[in-house]
Amino acid sequence: MRREGHRIKNVEDGSIAWEMGVLPGMYLISVNGTPVEDVFDYRYLMNDEQVNVLIREENGEETLLEIEKEPWEDLGIEFESSLMDDYRNCCNRCIFCFIDQMPKGMRETLYFKDDDSRLSFLQGNYVTLTNMKDSDIDRIIRYHMEPINISVHTTNPALRCSMLGNRFAGDVFPRIRALADAGILMNGQVVLCRGINDGTELDRTIRDLSSYRPAMRSVSIVPVGLTKYRDGLAPLTPFDRESAGQVIDQIEDWQKRLAADGVDPVSPHFVHASDEWYILAGRELPEEERYDGYLQLENGVGMVRLLENEVREALGSPAFLREADEAVDGTGRKVILACGKLIESYLKKFTGWIMERWPHVEICVRAIRNDFFGERITVSGLITGGDLIRQLRDMAGCAEELLIPVSMLRSGEKVFLDDLTTEDVTRELGIPIRITWTGGEEFLRACLGMKAGAAADRQVYESWE
Repeated sequence: MRREGHRIKNVEDGSIAWEMGVLPGMYLISVNGTPVEDVFDYRYLMNDEQVNVLIREENGEETLLEIEKEPWEDLGIEFESSLMDDYRNCCNRCIFCFIDQMPKGMRETLYFKDDDSRLSFLQGNYVTLTNMKDSDIDRIIRYHMEPINISVHTTNPALRCSMLGNRFAGDVFPRIRALADAGILMNGQVVLCRGINDGTELDRTIRDLSSYRPAMRSVSIVPVGLTKYRDGLAPLTPFDRESAGQVIDQIEDWQKRLAADGVDPVSPHFVHASDEWYILAGRELPEEERYDGYLQLENGVGMVRLLENEVREALGSPAFLREADEAVDGTGRKVILACGKLIESYLKKFTGWIMERWPHVEICVRAIRNDFFGERITVSGLITGGDLIRQLRDMAGCAEELLIPVSMLRSGEKVFLDDLTTEDVTRELGIPIRITWTGGEEFLRACLGMKAGAAADRQVYESWE
């Protein structure tokens, strides 16, 4: 790819590239005379007001485009690979790796282990830094690509080598220090394994990572996910109600100490427990202020609190209530809301508010047991189409719609993890599926049968409609 250039997949109508006559199938060769290795190079080189872009047509003819634009303005080109390079795969053998716990026979892409810092910047993926060279760190600093999300797990070098199954895994901390000294924003992640990196080891990890503040903005602590497919893998013990409460107490103690030292007034609490800890321990979720702006939503930190606040806000909006009253109109509506067991109690609370306000609406919340991966997996995003079908057959044809969160589906497609589609589930159950988009108001709109709003997620899936 680097020798031949980067093949252009699509050109946005009306964009700079479109106006310059660039077409899908052409290749981008260089910018300002510099060959483009990957998306890091491209983003950096395009951050000029005047750029000379060398394009090669499919017949081999090359054209140099002289372009004047705003520094932030993109050409409107989509490449065949978002990275403009091959994905870097993981070189670790983590004792808690979820992919190693997957059943055989699933689609090949589900078994690919990525560990690419460029995906961290583009998509928010977490990376271990173990397959990076010093030159890669230098590029991140030179191009100031941030934030970088890092899977740390422990700052004990020997323990990190053991947990990641990589004898070089303990060598990354000078690189994290280099990123911090350069002011590169980072977020950390710790997958907590009971009896391994918890307790005093977790204290050490939080203490060490806090020394990288304010560049290290936040650290999330998430419990290890254990499926039923662990034959031949390291023995790991799940957390229970009591041990989850101990983890929460430990994290909240650190939050108080770190918030009091004043090092980072923007993200004062620094370390955060994922929602699963609070639900497992049967405790109330933290107040919104303690999430420091929800920096770790993708890790399940604050998702439930944010959803509850957004539902409350929408139900307190006169404009939304007027629109909803007109949409419901007293004719009655019956829907099924499918979810994972983790969030069941909260969704029942939210739908209770809805049914109290609109008595003609009936919402049946059904928590789906995860038979596919095992009952210890309780998040909605890992529910399969097959489990939906088997556990909702008793309600076949009994509702206007089956509501599922968008997280159950492969990004940009109507496909579940087991390769069944929403059409397959609809055909088996006789109930049309409706996607509940991200956000409290969009959740309410789905429950009430209203037209979806302008949620950002819908732009990705607008071709469905």
